[in-house]
Amino acid sequence: MSPMTAVNSMSLSHMARAALIAAAIGLAGCQSSSFTAGPTSPESEDSQLAASPSNIASLTSVVQRNPNDPQAVNMRGTVFGQAGRNQEALTDFNKAISLDPNYTQAYANRALIYRKTGKLDLALADYNKAIELDQAYAVAYLGRGIVHRTQKQTLNAFNDFNKAISIRPDNAQAYYNRGLLYQSQRQHRFAIDDFSTSIGLTQNESEPFVARALSYMSINDFKAAASDLDDAVTAEPQSLQAWTSRGLAYERLGDKEKAAGSYAKAININKDHEPAKAGFARLGGQMGRTYQTF
Repeated sequence: MSPMTAVNSMSLSHMARAALIAAAIGLAGCQSSSFTAGPTSPESEDSQLAASPSNIASLTSVVQRNPNDPQAVNMRGTVFGQAGRNQEALTDFNKAISLDPNYTQAYANRALIYRKTGKLDLALADYNKAIELDQAYAVAYLGRGIVHRTQKQTLNAFNDFNKAISIRPDNAQAYYNRGLLYQSQRQHRFAIDDFSTSIGLTQNESEPFVARALSYMSINDFKAAASDLDDAVTAEPQSLQAWTSRGLAYERLGDKEKAAGSYAKAININKDHEPAKAGFARLGGQMGRTYQTF
């Protein structure tokens, strides 16, 4: 079977396993919007800038002194985007592009805001423009691939992630997103390889560990999954998905103490999270009791 061949049917055993892990794996396809793989593979070229009020004020002073400098405007827009101030970010990116219609980075940055706000057609147009201007711009291929994956255009997404990786072999985010693509096609061995590469390139993010754990669970390697989820909750102690998935992994390993403790941690993060509540109840968990999670 080729790595991108979709699986159209499932055996009964696969269906039973899928039913058990459905709650844990449900969020896997959504992880890419929040995962930033660090300075080695930024989706925004200025991703190392801090989105602090003082930094925004400083950049605003630069823009005021240089109102016709597209780089200064683009840089402030990037920080606005990091701060969640999307409309102000769009205003700056629009201004940067009006000052320099060939400003590749501003198109990719604007596309990122469009993508995060669900305006996928506009995002795709901007990524296409960025690639037209610079056919070796890995950031644009990565972003366009994420749009294609969101639109379930699997082959297009696969080609874009491959291109991003060929241009930037240190692009942790491209490996991670290609891994999600493999995972969606139940190509878990390929997914695990990509998540492993992503983890090797950036070891302080929880999402690749969670994603790899979900693939391990899909092939019944719950020991490896539990190990990854230990790392995930260490990297991100407030990750609802990591704690819930960890509870499931340890439940399948027969470690009720760690399983119940993991579900309890998830419930503490969100008391209405049904998968964690169901797992905790399944184990006869008792609220108020202290569980050993490690």
